[in-house]
This record gives sequence, structure tokens and C-alpha cells, in this order.
Amino acid sequence: MRLSLLAAVLVIPALLPAQQPEPRPYTRVEQMIPMRDGANLHCILQRPEGASEPLPFLMQRTPYGVDGVTSQGINNSKPELAASGYIFVNCDIRGRYKSEGQFVMNRPIVAHTTKKDVDETTDTRDTIDWLLKNVPHNNGKVGVLGVSYPGFLAMMAGIDAHPAVKAISPQAPMTDIWLGDDFFHNGAFRETYGFDYVQQLEAQKTDVRVDTKEDTYDFFLRNINFAGAAKTAGMTDLPTAKAFLAHPEYATFWKDMAVQTHLTKVEVPTLEVGGYWDQEDMWGTQAEYAALKPHDKKNEVFMVLGPWNHGGWAGRSTKLGVVDFGSVTGETYRKTIEAPFFEKYLKGKPGFDLENVASFRSGSNDWHRYAAWPPKVGFKPAKLYLKAEKVASFEAPTGDYTSVAAAYVSDPADPIPYRARPIQATYGNGSKWRTWLAEDQRFVTGRKDVAAFSTPVLDKDVTVTGNVIADLYAATTGTDADWVVKLIDVYPDDAPAPMAGYQLMVAEEIFRGRYVKSFEHPEALKPGEPTEFKYSLNATDHTFLKGHKIMVQVQSTWFPLYDRNPQTYVENIMKAPADAYKPQTETIFGNAKYPSHLDLNLAD
Repeated sequence: MRLSLLAAVLVIPALLPAQQPEPRPYTRVEQMIPMRDGANLHCILQRPEGASEPLPFLMQRTPYGVDGVTSQGINNSKPELAASGYIFVNCDIRGRYKSEGQFVMNRPIVAHTTKKDVDETTDTRDTIDWLLKNVPHNNGKVGVLGVSYPGFLAMMAGIDAHPAVKAISPQAPMTDIWLGDDFFHNGAFRETYGFDYVQQLEAQKTDVRVDTKEDTYDFFLRNINFAGAAKTAGMTDLPTAKAFLAHPEYATFWKDMAVQTHLTKVEVPTLEVGGYWDQEDMWGTQAEYAALKPHDKKNEVFMVLGPWNHGGWAGRSTKLGVVDFGSVTGETYRKTIEAPFFEKYLKGKPGFDLENVASFRSGSNDWHRYAAWPPKVGFKPAKLYLKAEKVASFEAPTGDYTSVAAAYVSDPADPIPYRARPIQATYGNGSKWRTWLAEDQRFVTGRKDVAAFSTPVLDKDVTVTGNVIADLYAATTGTDADWVVKLIDVYPDDAPAPMAGYQLMVAEEIFRGRYVKSFEHPEALKPGEPTEFKYSLNATDHTFLKGHKIMVQVQSTWFPLYDRNPQTYVENIMKAPADAYKPQTETIFGNAKYPSHLDLNLAD
């Protein structure tokens, strides 16, 4: 229902599942396209059968191989766009599958002074130049989209953009793989993901996935640190594995790969897309939007956030794991936003009416549109305090500075699993990786090394929209520590199965203590000294319904997704010796001087 043309917040109805468009057959051509330095890149071109009118290109570049791209695949993955008709172009990037040249993970943008100076922006431009000149019946316009690594590549099309590029949609884009995307989060190393993904992309030109019959929890515990695990796997000579071992801090190596620092102007209309339960690249969507939006003079930067895991908006389910959102949210997005976006900017058709941000609000399970992100009109800041006796409260604490909210012993020899065991390889057989962020947290709630704070049963709905900021005042008996904070919706015990008593994470993140002063220059923590750790748990748009509870969990291990912090300071955790791993007591303060809390944006 559209409330008003001037309203700051718009509520839009969810579409009911509808019949998919009739599949449209496409003819397929394989082509090697020359780049400026002589390398040839492998592409698949597909045009609707019988179409003679000029059509725009819709391009995706990928490291994951395009040989399997077919007419049926286009109709299955993008039915609305396929029905409308585009010249679909899918390309293997440099050094992958059938493309020539050398592959470089998240290849940094370089100065283009000679023909040998290539990066993903130049390869994109060179591909488009060839397409415009050699593919008949094109209308001179190009759109670029992609999810994850292809999302990173879609953003490359918007930097030093070819004049023919009229629209891009970076979806869950890898943006800064140290600050908040694939390989590190706030300095904490994503061990299992880095271990598996680097082998997948750098051990061969294809992307054969790592699999194992062993519980990866046991594997990484036995190998002590990443250096040990990498040696066991024979991967220490892979380029990115070398970087992990040499540069655990936010070094120039990682900064050079970061995309957000290049987003200083809006060159083309941009539709950013992301999921609140994205297990791989939740951070990049919002980071790119935040970087671009201040430069958006023509209102051409948009964002969609939904109840999805990585790339889940391409699906047709109402659920993520067992959590049911009541409608086919991916279909709503594709029909009302994605397809109209490309139709407008590549074909000049009406129908795209998103003014800024569209977000699906879980809990109440409805779509909203916002004039700003995070939204301001209709919302107010609030603090949810962590107090003694396992209490979470919107009332500020009292008491002297010695009173604590909780304390626990964190033992690296018995780290808290990030999902229920056994934990399979990331993309291995039977892996539950894709839905772990929506997994019921009761499997760890009873552990003594998890501090859980809860509100009483809510007597009214409470809606949290926008960034959730953890502001912890904490101390450790060691000289380093990790802090994991999770915001959780606790369902009533009498909720319909399977949600009775369910504990659903709606925002969560980790912070490695050594980086509290600087990501570039880590320092040891002072034992016993209260220290403020303030960082984002990423964004949410969620209603805690009347009858539910709001819970906050704090812990210091999340294994083996994140490597273990020895909890005694060492120069390089990647190579920490076994005797450096020590149990330590972690204390969370909750008093007037040190009021540990979450900063929230609540609906009025």
C-alpha cells in the first residue's frame, strides 16, 4: 500500500507466488574476446531466438565458469529478464576456466599507463568495446550484474565506466575482504572459509570445492593454527594463503583490494542488493551504498535488503532454513525492483519506482521503503543495556564501577562451535553453511562460556531498523581476546512448531581485541583493564513481536569459522604456538561508569 509520495517510510505488499513467465528460447554462441594486452577471455553470448530488434547487453563476469550457461539457465535464474529479452553475456574472467592470462584474487585497480596495466575495470571496458562493434542488433547499452565475486566485478563496471554502461547491480559484492567480507571481520580471521575458498579458486583454473569426511572443528583444533592447517593441506604456496600468513593485520595488501575507497562519484545508476542472513558478504552491500550515496546528485543509487542468505533473492522459497517469512520475497524483489531497474535504464521503459531503499522487515514479515538508510523519520535512538542477573533492559544501569554484568572463562581448548556439529567443509556434502546464521542458538545458550542477557516477555512489538552497534566495556585476564555479540529473537515456548522457544539471530559480529586502537597496528590488551569495544553488528530490519523476548549473547570464541585467539598476545595468530593458547576470564561490565549496551534504532 503506497502511503504517500512524500512519506519517509512506505509499506508495500508482498506478492503471492505467481506463475513464472513462459520460458523464452535463446541461441548460444561461444566467443574468445581479445583484451588490450593480448589475452583472450572466454564468453558465452545468448540472444532471444527470432529477435531482430536492437537489444541491450546484460553481462555477468565470473571466476566460477560459464560453460554451463544455457537458455534454460537464464530462464530459471532470471525469468522476468529472460522473458523481456536481452543479449546475455557471461564471461570467464582472466585466468579462470577457458580465459587466458593470470588470475589474481580480487585484483586491485591499478594506474593504466601502458597496455600491460590491466585490471577488472580494463577487462570490462575491453569486453564491452568488442561487443558493441561485433554483435549485431545491439542498442548500444550495457547492464552488468552479479552476486558475490561477480558482484565485485559488477562494481568494477561502475568505476572508470565505459560510456555504454547504463546500469549496474552489485549483489552481495566482495568489497573489503579484511574489514567485513569473506576473509576477516574486524581483524578476526574466517579460518574455515579462507581455507576452503582459497583452495577452490587458486589451486586450479576451475573451482573444485573442498570436501572432507572429518568434522572441521576437530581438524582445525588438531592443527592448532592456520599455518598448521595450510601445511597439512599443502596450500602454503597459494598466493592468498601466503597473504594470510604474512599479513594478518589490515596491511596495504588488503587495502589495495578494497573497493569502497574508489567510490567517490556515481558514474552509473547502481542497485545494491544484500541479505540480512548473508553468510559470506553481508557487509559489502551496505558499505558500497554508504560510500556512493553522499555523491548521488541525480538519485541513481538504490539498495534492497531482504531476508536472504548469500544470493537467496534468486530463489523461490518462503523460508530460510525453518524460518518462514510468509511470502516468496525473492520473487517480489525480482518482479518489482530488479527487472524494472534494468528495463528503465537499458530500454527506457516505465515501472521502476524505488526512490531509495527497500527492505523486508522480518518478524512482521512485510516490505518497507525508506527515504534514507538507516531511516530517521519515524525512528528514535535507544540503548539496550546488559546488566547483572542475565538482564537486558532499556533502562540505564546504576551501581559503582566495580559491578559487572557477567564473567566467564573462555578456554581455547574448548571453543564454542559456530554451528551445530559435525561441521562439514564450507561447500562440502551435507554442509549447513548456507543457513547457519538462521540456526537455532539454543545449541550453545547453556554453555558456561556464553553470557546471555534477556528482556522480560515483551508486552508490545519492538522494531529495530538499521545498524546495531555493540558498545562493550570489558576486560580480560589475558593480553588479547575476541568479542562475539549476537542480537537474538527468542520465540515463545508455545509458538507453533518448529519455532517454539527458537532463538533466531538477527544481528551478530565479532571483534578481535588487539585491534581496538588500530586495525593497522595491533597491540596487546592490558590484563584486568576495562576497555571499550565499540563496533557494528551490521544492520537488521526486524520486529520482535509481543510475547517474544530480546536476548543478547556475548562470547569469545566462534570456531572454526573464526580462528582461535590464543588470548595471550602473539605477533601473528596465524602462527601462534600451542603453548600460547590459555584459558582466560572475560568480564563484561554493566554499571553507570561502564554501561555495556547495544545502540539501536527503534521505530516510534
